[in-house]
Amino acid sequence: MPGLIRGVARTAVVAGTATAVSNRVSRRQQGRWAAQQAYEAPPQQQAYQAPPPPAPAPAAPDMSSKIDQLKQLGELKDQGVLTEAEFEEQKRAILGS
Repeated sequence: MPGLIRGVARTAVVAGTATAVSNRVSRRQQGRWAAQQAYEAPPQQQAYQAPPPPAPAPAAPDMSSKIDQLKQLGELKDQGVLTEAEFEEQKRAILGS
């Protein structure tokens, strides 16, 4: 039993050390990249840039995709994953969109 506990403790120490070292290396590398980007970036790129235009509104889903979603909801309800109230709420959301 002492050998088992010693092995578990050794594994915990090694894993903890590896995690700490990995995190430290990651933080150091991120700091280097940030400093390098700030140094290399031309002045005009550091100026304020307007946000990108909003994405176009998604097209309304066609009837076949709504039917597929309703079939999936029905299957979830039959499996007992959804209650009747949850099923009705989701169904209204799909048909209302």
